[in-house]
Amino acid sequence: MNEGACGCYLPAMRMRPFGSLMVLGLVSCVPQADYDELKRELDSARSSLVKARGRSEGLRAEVADGRELLARYEAELEAAHAEAAAVRRDLEMTAVQRDARAAELANAMADQDALQDSIESMRRALAEANERELAAQQRVYEFKKLLSRFQSLIDAGKLRIKIVDGRMVLELPTDILFASGSATLSGEGEDALREVGEVLAEMRDRSFQVEGHTDNVPIDTRRFANNWELAAARALGVRATLESAGMKPEQLSAASFGDTHPVADNASAAGKAANRRIEIVLVPDLSTLPGAADLEALGGGG
Repeated sequence: MNEGACGCYLPAMRMRPFGSLMVLGLVSCVPQADYDELKRELDSARSSLVKARGRSEGLRAEVADGRELLARYEAELEAAHAEAAAVRRDLEMTAVQRDARAAELANAMADQDALQDSIESMRRALAEANERELAAQQRVYEFKKLLSRFQSLIDAGKLRIKIVDGRMVLELPTDILFASGSATLSGEGEDALREVGEVLAEMRDRSFQVEGHTDNVPIDTRRFANNWELAAARALGVRATLESAGMKPEQLSAASFGDTHPVADNASAAGKAANRRIEIVLVPDLSTLPGAADLEALGGGG
């Protein structure tokens, strides 16, 4: 150590400028203990400064990293916004497409319902056509069957089978059945009617109406005041004979038409003879016709 002018000892060291503290140490004489304390403080300050600089550099690096990370996050956020916007556009387009498809589906379902209704209508129409065809075939079969069963009476001129207004009609000339102006059956007429009744009795599920017809020659007797009464009495007599031949009472009804339904011109004798007739009409079973159930329901009979 060197002794200073003031009688103090200075450490033997190479003099360096250390700021205001070093200058103070150079120009002032302090005790050794104070000097050492100052030196320690100086070293501590230097160490703190180095550390502070290190921390500052670290903070600068962290700030730089943070800015870089922030920039990356901002870029990612911007990309996310763009993607969200694209998704929204896609969703809007999907909603439009969904609505369009829903409308198409609704139209398709409506068309399907209309087609189904059309198919059902066609099926009903086909079923009704089949029923009509079966009914027609049944009528043809019954007609042919009656022709076969009554062939002997037809050949003898006592019976004629025809179709009138879609109804099967058995026609018997009254000149064979009754005397002029009479409602009493002849023997020949009663035999013919019994033969007819025995065949018709086999048709248990069918109904028949006996209809009396006359020519236009007026009648006025003690028993019959007009042709209506004469035709009615004859129809009732035929109905009774058919019942005695085996037909059920509920199968038979009787009606009078007088001279209102001629089949020939009454101007000739032949025409008058043709108009004097008894017709046994096969009553159609309307319950078998297409739409009969609907009609019954409308009429309260369903």
